[in-house]
Amino acid sequence: MLEVEVKYRNADRTAAVATLLEWGATLAQDRTDLDLYFQAPDRDLKASDEAFRLRRIGPKNCLTYKGPRRDTETKTRPEIEVPLGDGDTAAADMQRLLVALGYAPVTTVKKKRRVYQFARDGFDLEACFDTVDGVGAFVELEILADEAQYDAAKTVLLAAAAELGLTEQEPRSYLSMVLQAQGSPLA
Repeated sequence: MLEVEVKYRNADRTAAVATLLEWGATLAQDRTDLDLYFQAPDRDLKASDEAFRLRRIGPKNCLTYKGPRRDTETKTRPEIEVPLGDGDTAAADMQRLLVALGYAPVTTVKKKRRVYQFARDGFDLEACFDTVDGVGAFVELEILADEAQYDAAKTVLLAAAAELGLTEQEPRSYLSMVLQAQGSPLA
């Protein structure tokens, strides 16, 4: 599955939400995400443009691998998400397992996220209004699509962003921005 995504900073959130509601979007979630990133023992994830994390959303846990980006206009990349057991114990066990396998903890990205869901031109989209600790506020649009749907998904995503008045695209990942803000040599 491909994650086709664009992220914007300095958006007029009030206007964007009003437009989403006009389109029939529904507020799906208000949540806090904790993304614990790890460096693989067999490759430099920064150099390969990959990401590996343990995501915690309340009691829910999952592992996510994001492959290298495939274009600069969107942040499209292969994504594999594997659900894990719920709760603190399952998360702590997975962290211990990853470290035992040679994965090194990198940092944690914490964000408050308000997720709206809507359909457009045959695709299910999410509009995420994020406030990321230490780096600021963003609006992220996302479609999950099969490889064969990539071109159409990208077109729909960019058109929706334009109609929402989103103009200041942010190409960096939240991980990259947090590492930069921390002054990390991994940034």
